[in-house]
Parts: sequence; structure tokens; C-alpha cells
Amino acid sequence: MWLGARVIVVVPAWGEAPRIGRVLRAMPSWVDRVVVVDDASRDGTGEVARGVGDPRVEIVRHARNRGVGAAIVTGYRAALRGEGGPRDALVVMAGDGQMAPEDLPAVVEPVAQGRADYVKGDRFRHAQGVGRMPVGRRLGGRVFSWATSLAIGVPVHDSQCGYTALARGACARLDLDALWPRYGYPNDLLSQVALRGLRIAEVPVRAVYADEVSRLRPRHVPVVAGLVARAWIRRARAR
Repeated sequence: MWLGARVIVVVPAWGEAPRIGRVLRAMPSWVDRVVVVDDASRDGTGEVARGVGDPRVEIVRHARNRGVGAAIVTGYRAALRGEGGPRDALVVMAGDGQMAPEDLPAVVEPVAQGRADYVKGDRFRHAQGVGRMPVGRRLGGRVFSWATSLAIGVPVHDSQCGYTALARGACARLDLDALWPRYGYPNDLLSQVALRGLRIAEVPVRAVYADEVSRLRPRHVPVVAGLVARAWIRRARAR
């Protein structure tokens, strides 16, 4: 627990056998549960995760690859099945090691204290900066953050960062079935959160780049752009 709130970490993982063990072994002792969602990996990701031997870890496996968004939704559903209160934090940490565990308290705190319903990491505001972030990813992140902010009517500085914490009570209010299942999921979730009037906060987090394999492709750009446009239309209709 952290500040009296249970903390359940959802770890979406696809082809992360070389890294998933490192991610799980670095999980702080105060995390209550860890739900690893193996998105039909072919490299034994789930087996490696199970081999860590941490009793807090639950493995859920998709029979077919459904995408990172769908994996996170599966993790949320598993987290909601357990006991807990509305201020419990459902945290997303990727299985590739890009999210620093030392930033976890800052991500969880606004939810645990009741100051926010949804917390996003902001890599652009971290003291160490984003110097190691590839230039294309940095530029794309800035552009999509600007566009997403306009679309949802709430300022967001790093819309594409996947390091997040969602209050259990807020999660129960979302339409999980309607969320985009693949790349672009963060933008779609922000749209739902904003439309429901839920409070969004951002905290600085470190951008970690080591041996992870980026699966971002040029074809994902129009997909995210389309989701941002859909968010704008949703907001316009709601008004």
C-alpha cells in the first residue's frame, strides 16, 4: 500500500522475455499486486514472468495478439476483480523497462491522496530531460500532445506517455469495451476521462532507453491522428 491506498500494477507485455524479469524484480515491496498481461508472446514472456517467483504476480495470457490497449484493459479488469477502495491506484508499467520504478511514488500519490482520478507521466518535464529520446519520437510526442489537448479541452504535456495511474473508482466509470485496443490507446483513454469530467494530473517521469525494442511505426501516425480527431468530435457533440 502507498498512503493508505492499494497499488495494483498492470504490465502489458508482448515479446518481452529478455526484459520482463528485470521489470518484475525491480517492483517496490509496497506494491500489492502485479498483473502481467502476456499478449500472445512467442518468446516465453509469461514463463519468464512466472519464473521470477513473486507471489504478487498474476499472469494473464491472450490467446491471440490483441494490442497494447487491449492488454491494459485486460489488466484493469483483473485489478477490478480484487477487493479495494475507490482511491486504489491501477498503475500501468510497460514490460520493456522504459518506466523507472523510482518514479512510481510520484505517479501514485495524486490518486492515493484523492487529488486526481488519472495521473500521466510527463517525460518532457523531468529534471534529466529527454535527451536520449529519439528526435522523431520527441517531435511526435509534442505534436500529439498539443493536438490531444485541443481535442479534449484539457492541457496535457505528454499524451503518449504510458506510465499512468488510474483510480479504481474512475476506472469503474469508463467504457472499457469501447477503448482503442492498439497504438493510440493513451489518446482514446484521455478522451473518455475528460468527457466524464475526471481530474487529470501529470508528474515528471524519467525517460528510460536501454535494450527495449520500439514497435512504433510510421503507419501508427495516421491512426493516432484519427483518434485525436474522434476525441474532438466526441467533445463537440457533448457540448
